[in-house]
Amino acid sequence: MANNQIVTVETAKELGLLPEEFEKIKEYLGGRTPNYTELSIYSVMWSEHASYKNSIKYLKTLPKEGKQMLVKPGEENAGMVDVGGGLACVFKIESHNHPCAVEPFQGAATGVGGINRDIFTMGARPVAQLNSLRFGDLNNPHTQWLVKGVTKGISHYGNAFGVPVLGGEVFFNDCFEHNPLVNAMSVGVMRKEDLISAVAKGKGNPIYIVGSATGKDGIHGATFASADVTENTADDIPSIQVGDPFQEKLLLEATLELGKSGAIVGMQDMGAAGIICSTSEMSEKGGSGMVIDLDKVPLRQQNMEAWEILLSESQERMLVCVKKGQEETVEKIFEKWDLNCAKIGEVIDEDMLYFHWKGEVVAQVPAASLVLGGGAPVYERSYREPAYYQQAKKFSKDKVTEPDIKEAKKIAKFLAAAPNIASKRWVYEQYDSMVGTRNMSTNRPSDAGVANLKGTDNAIAMTCDCNSRYVYSDPCLGTQMAVAEAARNIVCAGGEPLAITDCLNFGNPYNEETYWQFVKSIEGMGIACRKFNTPVTGGNVSFYNQASMNGKVEAVYPSPVIGMIGTIEKDKQMTMDFKTDGATVYLIGEMVDDISCSEYLYSYKGIKLSHAPYFDIDKEANMQKALSDLINQGIIESAHDVSEGGLFIAMLESAMYRNFGFELYTSGEVRLDSFLFGESQGRVVVTVKAGKENDFIDMLNISNVPCCAVGSVRADGVIMVDEEDFGKVSDFKTVYDNAIGDVLDK
Repeated sequence: MANNQIVTVETAKELGLLPEEFEKIKEYLGGRTPNYTELSIYSVMWSEHASYKNSIKYLKTLPKEGKQMLVKPGEENAGMVDVGGGLACVFKIESHNHPCAVEPFQGAATGVGGINRDIFTMGARPVAQLNSLRFGDLNNPHTQWLVKGVTKGISHYGNAFGVPVLGGEVFFNDCFEHNPLVNAMSVGVMRKEDLISAVAKGKGNPIYIVGSATGKDGIHGATFASADVTENTADDIPSIQVGDPFQEKLLLEATLELGKSGAIVGMQDMGAAGIICSTSEMSEKGGSGMVIDLDKVPLRQQNMEAWEILLSESQERMLVCVKKGQEETVEKIFEKWDLNCAKIGEVIDEDMLYFHWKGEVVAQVPAASLVLGGGAPVYERSYREPAYYQQAKKFSKDKVTEPDIKEAKKIAKFLAAAPNIASKRWVYEQYDSMVGTRNMSTNRPSDAGVANLKGTDNAIAMTCDCNSRYVYSDPCLGTQMAVAEAARNIVCAGGEPLAITDCLNFGNPYNEETYWQFVKSIEGMGIACRKFNTPVTGGNVSFYNQASMNGKVEAVYPSPVIGMIGTIEKDKQMTMDFKTDGATVYLIGEMVDDISCSEYLYSYKGIKLSHAPYFDIDKEANMQKALSDLINQGIIESAHDVSEGGLFIAMLESAMYRNFGFELYTSGEVRLDSFLFGESQGRVVVTVKAGKENDFIDMLNISNVPCCAVGSVRADGVIMVDEEDFGKVSDFKTVYDNAIGDVLDK
């Protein structure tokens, strides 16, 4: 489509722009109508994916202050916090949902590549990856195709690039059938003073594009990510980027060398919206503009038009602002690593981007008008509480028949094989978790991944968490629970929570009920992050996660995934496995008569709508503080949080690693199913070191945290509940380890 085409409001609509946005663009351009290239620029930069136009108002309410914070949300490509010893942790989570719905292998692979570029473009070396995945019914062939493709894509890129996967989650529910969620998180480490900013300034400083050549893959990818999935979405495969992990590994090393050369002003990776995104954001941050010659961009395809070059999301590329006179230094570094390095323009002292192509100016747009925080539109959408919310509150456990001990045995085996509870080993065993020699958690099983900070006494703990079913039931409470569980996992591993990054996965923001879910989730996140002193460093909003199939629209469960990091003193690292025959097992936290929203209620009983599990944020925080003190004083020898599947599954998971069994004695104060399988929050299973029981009880009494002995560890590998033989741990382990693989390997 050429620039001489007549552009109208209908053209704007076809590119996803609203009529009022079309008028605003004309204002920014001094009253003239944009040409097709300029309109394409605004369509991607003002898409939800790039501008956050429907979410930024609420994102700004989240806490971002803290002595640990070195980079605040929006300041750079990723968040950055102080982890001691002169070191900083750079981390972020982002979605690649829509690409994975269409082409799961490349969609997932390029998601991994993109999030790692966000980390090393700031000067940090990625040391760990995590991922949060959601799919439909595991028994559905389409779901199996997606699971296999996504897993292969993550492993292909991550293994070749050479960064270990240290954690993650996989969740299955029918609502994700046509719109899977694939959220990738990367964690990097650097010296604080080595930060590379994503800025362009200094009149006459040259602008370089480095890394891979530019092709037609990923064009309008940001716009594609801001639309529903439909029966025809497969036709949008040209919007999927294609990744090359070996090229990215070279780019990583070249970039880190470049950062230490002293030759550059700033640098930014090219993710969503490609060249136009990097040129506009770096210019706006520096209060400057650029003149760019698109003829000089290295291409890998012929007959590309100017707008295609500008919008291409080809992977493994960076934009670099170089100090004038240092061009040779930069070019030699990229020659050494056998990567493209082309000067394509320079910085100007004017808020304007001029793009030249074949001897003419094909686009002339003010840089600040394009970006979040500048001229990009900001909206506050209307919202209303959905009817199901009050309906869920009416659930009563009294309407559910309480099982006897015989049926409880059947339920236990059912849950051990349930896809949301069973081991995800079929997935994670395809990932390289040991590359890089930093992993401290593969052979020391804990509730969080742990990466060594070499040369210091500390390590980084990391996790990503969210129970989408809880959030659907009560978005405010459910999101608080996601933050609380992430913090609980860090504390169970012996760490202190520091900060979060979030990936907010929701349906269409123009749907009032969906937007209500979003607003309430942000409210809950703010409450919890303030309580646990974990400020938000940034993240990603992914709207339009809904499928329009056969005339019916179904949105995914709201899924505000929380990626959290913390620090651990290496000698205080705690693991989840039972270690001593005869050790008493204690439950720390409040025992509540509650089966709401549990996997047991949803999957075994088939009750799909109930209110969120019991949760008291003040009691949760108090419990976590007490648990941290117990670990720091060397009083306990294992800790594992109670989450999906309840107390029975928590104890099973602690027992399986060493093939121990356990005795479990239920309480007459709560129902049998509540005791064994309820998912009320704020609870942890621990065992105490020999001779430390009195110290343990004394400390909990001082902390005023509820605690009760619920059983003991057995060396014979047998599980007994109220003297009823539930079978051998080894038999449960066989089911638990193989339930997902048995379906996928058929």
